[in-house]
Amino acid sequence: MDKLRAMELLVAAASHGSFSAAGRRFNLSPASVSRHITELEAHIGVTLVHRSTRNLTLSEAGKTYVARAESIIAGIRSAEADAASLQDTPQGVLRVHSRTMFGVAVLAKLQTEFARSYPEVIVELHLSERPVRLREDGFDLDFCIAPPQEAGLMRRRLFASERVLIAAPDYLARRSQPLVPSDLLQHACLPYLLGHDVVYWRFVKEDQAEDLPVPTAFGSNNGQVLLECARQGHGIALLDEYNVAQDIQEGRLVRVLEDYAVTNTTFEEGIYAAFLETVQVPTKLRVYLDFVARYWQGISGPGISATAPH
Repeated sequence: MDKLRAMELLVAAASHGSFSAAGRRFNLSPASVSRHITELEAHIGVTLVHRSTRNLTLSEAGKTYVARAESIIAGIRSAEADAASLQDTPQGVLRVHSRTMFGVAVLAKLQTEFARSYPEVIVELHLSERPVRLREDGFDLDFCIAPPQEAGLMRRRLFASERVLIAAPDYLARRSQPLVPSDLLQHACLPYLLGHDVVYWRFVKEDQAEDLPVPTAFGSNNGQVLLECARQGHGIALLDEYNVAQDIQEGRLVRVLEDYAVTNTTFEEGIYAAFLETVQVPTKLRVYLDFVARYWQGISGPGISATAPH
């Protein structure tokens, strides 16, 4: 029996609430996950998981065991990271999670050049809008828009970026150019949906703030969809500048209401890199972060700053 693998599967199943989710995490079938955990239970002579057709719950012994197992697994990963950080040549698998738009706009575009520079580092890039927990979900690095709250992480604000209103030139040619936020009430707006509530865009100019309920012509909870709609002249969208900088530079999009700072959440968000706290940052992780910072600094427009972590 592979006791460590069984522990990892038990922790994953407890975290995600099912054998199926744990199996997807480790590329195993639910039946294989169940078999590993059953063997672990037989080995220690205690029922760890109460199984049902709908879900699973931990026994009291299972709760205690999972808490200790999480600590053990975290210690092993920390030891591996510390050892890996001492190697001179960056190598090994680097598991990266990112918000979808940042992954598409930045990370995907730099991968070919990064692979040429560091052929022994294999990047596995996972994109989603959901928050992840690095230890439980098995990631080395997470790019997120706000500082993560998970304990035991190193945090770096990698990019400071603002949100900007953008539209296609042909859309603005058909409609009057907005001069103040209230002019948007007469326009087709493409808001990012944060739920089922009315979306508000917050404008600030010379310390004067204004919240505007957005008239929605089309909305989505996916920034890539909104970007494509804006490119096609469907309306005005509010997106992070790093996602639209190249479109603006090449004339596919233009900024709207440039004199105003605008957001749909807060003005403090940017791109944060989060990774497990270790004695030294693993070499493969450090060179990847440095590469991302250099790459974006080279193509970013005014208003975006990049700081490489060391």
